[in-house]
Amino acid sequence: MMRVLITGCNGQLGTEIQKQLRQGFSEIGPIPEALKEAEVTAVDLPNLDISKLPGTLDYVAKACPDIVINCAAYTNVDGCEANPDLAFAANAVGPRNLAMACEKIGAKLVHVSTDYVFSGRENGGVALDEGRIPGPISAYGTTKLLGEDYVRQFCRRSFIVRTAWLYSYYGRNFVKTMCSAGRKNGLLTVVNDQLGNPTNAVDLAHVLLQLAATEEYGIYHCTGNGICSWYDFAAAIIQNAGIEAQVLPCTSAQYKEKNPQAADRPAWSALDNQMLRCTIGDPVRPWQEALSAFFENWDGENGMKNESR
Repeated sequence: MMRVLITGCNGQLGTEIQKQLRQGFSEIGPIPEALKEAEVTAVDLPNLDISKLPGTLDYVAKACPDIVINCAAYTNVDGCEANPDLAFAANAVGPRNLAMACEKIGAKLVHVSTDYVFSGRENGGVALDEGRIPGPISAYGTTKLLGEDYVRQFCRRSFIVRTAWLYSYYGRNFVKTMCSAGRKNGLLTVVNDQLGNPTNAVDLAHVLLQLAATEEYGIYHCTGNGICSWYDFAAAIIQNAGIEAQVLPCTSAQYKEKNPQAADRPAWSALDNQMLRCTIGDPVRPWQEALSAFFENWDGENGMKNESR
């Protein structure tokens, strides 16, 4: 029986991974046979702080997993600017510690990273594949990139999977925020000059489990297929939700003027899932299809419709 350890298990991705391992399938297909009936250990703060090396080495050694899936991170982009040491500990030191722990026991490490490792100043119109050279412009992106480097340096059996604009049935995310704000205010103003790929956590979790059952180690991009702006995404959310609200576009400069403390975001961070296509295949849905499925299955703040608890 395979043993899987999920760190950062209480977040939206960690919760989705646990559900797929429990059910043996996702919305887009079955999980690998090798992971069905897996023994799952799910942990989060305060029971495991991956930024502390001795505790991480000890916890992983005792759990003795075959696979570690690291969903732990400090993802508050503006918070990372205000708390650089906290961001560094969670996003760089933590992955380093997990990589060292995995290497010590021969476990695979699946590490989740971000589109924010890129500057966003690359040639617009062409999605960024895994061969593009990163150049982060925020504390969040910088610390996540260093975390990637540490994983590659300290764990030979590793998968680094960059994703973007993640949302799920669980936890807080952009989709739920837009729905709440749209119902409350009836008017949303969203930037239209930052482009990327909305990603349903169902698809990302499915791919992480598919990869974990292989030895196709390396750097991967895994985002919803297709490109849009945050404004396009927000408009599609409001339409799918059937909310009577107006969505207006604004520029990043206009947003920054009203929110001067906000961290810089990449203007162009659309990713291309090239490595997936060239290895295990790319099962990720077009972002519009995945968003529509979300609203078909989401029961508001209650989570998923007809989900067994």
